[in-house]
Amino acid sequence: MSLPPGVPSILGEERMDVFIRSLDPNSAQAAELFRRLDNYLLQLYPPESNHLDPAHEIAKPHVHLLGAFDDNRALGCGALKLLPNGYAEIKRIYVSAEARGKGIGQKLLQALEEIALGAGYSLLRLETGVRQPEALRLFSSSGFSQISRFGSYPDDPLSVFMEKKLT
Repeated sequence: MSLPPGVPSILGEERMDVFIRSLDPNSAQAAELFRRLDNYLLQLYPPESNHLDPAHEIAKPHVHLLGAFDDNRALGCGALKLLPNGYAEIKRIYVSAEARGKGIGQKLLQALEEIALGAGYSLLRLETGVRQPEALRLFSSSGFSQISRFGSYPDDPLSVFMEKKLT
């Protein structure tokens, strides 16, 4: 069956109208996203190689947590820590398995960058892992480049450190 001209075919595709907004780190939605991310990372890395900030750290005033939503369903999250040492750090970037490949990670990163710029920061940093090729592709395609270890992170051959200069 053919569709009239100008009518897009969405057969076999789930339409998502994703929007980004603040997410309370103490909410049930954040807790579920954090639980999924923690479980995912524990499948990839030993506990000592997981450098996750717990919810009470994400709830501090200098941290902004954003959620990606389709209606009221939380699909992903990302946090930005505004640090006093001249850079802001990206933490807790996660997109649920069923929503991956739809540009949600990119939307979260862009929103976090806007917050950093609005707060006067021109440098973002992050730590991710060698066993996360999707995350490495996302960060690289978003302008992040690899750097040496920063902050209080330990030397860990499973960690990848990256930064991006904002303009």
